[in-house]
Amino acid sequence: MAMVGLFWIAGGDVYVGAKPSGLAPGVRLTPEGVVGLGDKQSDLFLWEDVRGLTVTDVPVKSLMRRVGAVKNVALGTVKELAMPMSHGLAEASPAMMTVHVESSGGDRELAAYVAAAVGYPQAEVDLSRALLARLTEGAATMSTTLAAMSEWGRSWEGGSPRASEREKLLRGWVG
Repeated sequence: MAMVGLFWIAGGDVYVGAKPSGLAPGVRLTPEGVVGLGDKQSDLFLWEDVRGLTVTDVPVKSLMRRVGAVKNVALGTVKELAMPMSHGLAEASPAMMTVHVESSGGDRELAAYVAAAVGYPQAEVDLSRALLARLTEGAATMSTTLAAMSEWGRSWEGGSPRASEREKLLRGWVG
């Protein structure tokens, strides 16, 4: 499994945001269409009906976001040391982003968890948005682009690639 831009690629599966489990919300991109996963958003939007695909509420990586993450870990550690019988660190819910699907059957907003703990680099956000737009350009474009992403996911071993490699992959998939 690896994160490339706003996409989580696990084997041959491509998700926008984090790969969900159980009833957690998520969005999967398949050769058939855009699939809303999780409680209250289980939908399939066929590519032939999808006119637009955009993402909002994307946290962008910044120095202040990184400082905030470090501060939260430090405060949690101090609390745990001061009160060892407490119930551990309070688990904050991961941030959510919204995937907007414009289709001939109407528009829909799907929720997906953010996969990047301190946000995404701005360049990767911009390239990911361009890639989502490209997926709606027609069947041939969508199928070759998704096939390339899936093939990369099946052949990739290890965690997420470095930032420069992620950008290079996104640029190649955008075309």
